[in-house]
Amino acid sequence: MFTPCPHSEQGPMVRQGSERAHMDIQKIGIIGAGQMGNGIAHVMSLAGYDVVLNDVNEDVLTTAMARIDKNMERQVSSQKISADNKAAAFARIKTTQELPVLGQSDLVIEAATEKEVVKQAIFDSLLPHLEPHTILTSNTSSISITRLASRTDRPEKFMGFHFMNPVPVMQLVELIRGIATDVETFDACKAVVDKLGKTAASAEDFPAFIVNRILMPMINEAVYTLYEGVGNVKSIDSSLRLGANHPMGPLELADFIGLDTCLAIMNVLHEGLADTKYRPCPLLTKYVEAGWLGRKTQRGFYDYRGETPVPTR
Repeated sequence: MFTPCPHSEQGPMVRQGSERAHMDIQKIGIIGAGQMGNGIAHVMSLAGYDVVLNDVNEDVLTTAMARIDKNMERQVSSQKISADNKAAAFARIKTTQELPVLGQSDLVIEAATEKEVVKQAIFDSLLPHLEPHTILTSNTSSISITRLASRTDRPEKFMGFHFMNPVPVMQLVELIRGIATDVETFDACKAVVDKLGKTAASAEDFPAFIVNRILMPMINEAVYTLYEGVGNVKSIDSSLRLGANHPMGPLELADFIGLDTCLAIMNVLHEGLADTKYRPCPLLTKYVEAGWLGRKTQRGFYDYRGETPVPTR
């Protein structure tokens, strides 16, 4: 560890290491206070970073802070952190509906919905307010980092910073370089992952990167298995839990992730790799069109409105 350096006009000073110097990140801005954004704020604040959490919806910010408080309290109860740690971390999180406030951050992590036009609009609005040294990243689970970076004024300071859900629990973070991402940017983001106590996996900028390139086609195939009548929801999930030792069945997992997110990633794979094996199952599309997106809407492959989830097919 070392003493934080004061900011200069060029931004934070760099650490001098035996291999390379990299920027000392202290302030982190997070765009989007949903499932992923509030989880990222949670772990960043516990690691000692000052966090500004942004969302356009005040109710979403209120819900996010309540969720962070609840999840941290659970960690206190299980003695993973102390009450003092929780209080200090929670105090490090500020919220705002004003996107320009994040311009003072050393690192910005965009965690908005998995739609490229939305992400691009956010970056376009934020760019005029950024410090020259600020690193821009996206928590996208599938969209081209190179393409997102090319529309900014700092493609060399742009990369993918993909957390897994739920963020406080899952150990892995995918770090994705765009074609222009420089070494200093990668090293600075890798240092953040290390400080979080998580493991970084370096992925190339191909559609869906590593985890979702493997995971989403499996989920999509499970939906095809349901669509074709090979098995029902219960039998498909039980088969993977008990036959392959998966902690969750693929349809249960799809509900947890969000069926709209699963469909968006499959569309990126299908369009980006031009292979019919990535064609989204029509049943997945139908569920999304019906607004049955999984746990977040109370209905997906399971109905969550009662005490116990019940298969919908």
